[in-house]
Amino acid sequence: LAAITSLGFRGEALPSIASVAQLTLSSRTAGDPHGWQLTVEGDVPRGEPRPVAHPVGSTVEVRDLFFNVPARRKFLRTERTEFGHIEEVVRRMALSRFDIGWQLRHNRRDVLSLPAVGEDDSPEGRLATLFGEAFVDELLRIEAEAGELRLRGWIGRPTSSRSQADMQYFYVNGRIVRDRLISHALRQAYQDVLYQGRHPVYVLYLEMPAGQVDVNVHPGKQEVRFRESRSIHDFLARRVGEALATDRPDVPPPDEVVPSSPSLGSRDYVGSRGSGRGEGLPLALREAMSSAYGDFVGQAANVAPVTEPAGTPETSAEESGPPPLGHAVAQIHGVYILAENARGLVIVDMHAAHERITYERMKQGVEQGGLRRQPLLLPVTIACTPAEAELVEAESTGLTELGLVVERAGPQTVVCREVPALLADADVAGLVRDVIADIRVHGHSTRLEERRNELLAGMACHGAVRANRRLGRDEMDALLRDIERTERSGQCNHGRPTWIQLDMKALDGLFLRGR
Repeated sequence: LAAITSLGFRGEALPSIASVAQLTLSSRTAGDPHGWQLTVEGDVPRGEPRPVAHPVGSTVEVRDLFFNVPARRKFLRTERTEFGHIEEVVRRMALSRFDIGWQLRHNRRDVLSLPAVGEDDSPEGRLATLFGEAFVDELLRIEAEAGELRLRGWIGRPTSSRSQADMQYFYVNGRIVRDRLISHALRQAYQDVLYQGRHPVYVLYLEMPAGQVDVNVHPGKQEVRFRESRSIHDFLARRVGEALATDRPDVPPPDEVVPSSPSLGSRDYVGSRGSGRGEGLPLALREAMSSAYGDFVGQAANVAPVTEPAGTPETSAEESGPPPLGHAVAQIHGVYILAENARGLVIVDMHAAHERITYERMKQGVEQGGLRRQPLLLPVTIACTPAEAELVEAESTGLTELGLVVERAGPQTVVCREVPALLADADVAGLVRDVIADIRVHGHSTRLEERRNELLAGMACHGAVRANRRLGRDEMDALLRDIERTERSGQCNHGRPTWIQLDMKALDGLFLRGR
């Protein structure tokens, strides 16, 4: 009971089903030459068990469900709705075991036919059958380990987010769960790249020692309880966040490369980018940021380390080939940058891209410089429950590391004396209450980091290059290079895409070429 590794089966299920339907149970053990079959209709057996040809294992067949319970039938939805629930159950099971083949038929028609996935087969094929090719194209493969924890599966790019949390499948040791701790960890991983109110998509598998998780805390077995919940939360949030952060433009395989325009060869590229690459943003953009937000923003824009390969710029560019996002060729209405790369055409929203670059550098600047605290001129006294006061007393060291100096002042009172410098103008009492609530529910809080990042995101938005700003070729190329090396550069701070790729096939399709 302390280390359950199977999905199990509720013992009362079979007689309960048999009492309201026609149930046929066929089963054969490995040592018997044949199987045995028993049919029950409405809790009434149809004769004695009889021999039947059957492979090793069991088959449970249920027909005409609720035929003798008309009151229950009134609560069923339409046939289409009820079948949708059945289809989702099969989909969840099919995602839990790729090594098993699955077939779902409805009204004598095959709805799902999923052959078993062998060791040499691609599991993405099953995902494409269940969700479509477009779904698979927006997935990132993830593999991560930490001690006895192993996370694998797929996470969706932020651009594939949905209005509902209906494409979220998370398995713990093969069992699908909908757990609040897991959901919170994954929301935290996506918090910096999604529109507000949008939900990420994922199919993830967490494997861990069975003794470290209790699967018997919910009647429907949909929730679990982890022995080390804090470490599980941090592991998931960190590793999924890292996977999203490192999703950057890449160089296509050689067979995808198409000839570049003669006017944009490597020599032209090296000559046009000048010193913009080594110093981060072009001088004109840094000056615009500095004038808008002073020295802090201007300095933060230059935090990213120089990533120029060894050797002269010209030699490095010629040896490494064209960059992933290619070379700028034009600017449209002061809003979009058009670039030619090996795949075809890249369209960049220059404000959105520059906003993300600025934001990431500001975060990096704050982290490298340490989290400064600012004493409050008048300490803030906050009323709370005795349990919350005890929590503050127990977690005071951890709160101080977050930049929040809070002390217990009485049985139902705490006092906040210092806050992170960037949040000095925040609602201190509300902030402290939110942090305490987070720690009580999740074991820790990311509230301060979220508030800090919201402030930095707003500053980055206002400091980013504005629309209708004309950029030179060197400035546009420098921006493309910054996108390539900046984490989470595929989306701006609000979750909008910063650039899109149109390959040659897509461009040919627009003009009906090849038809």
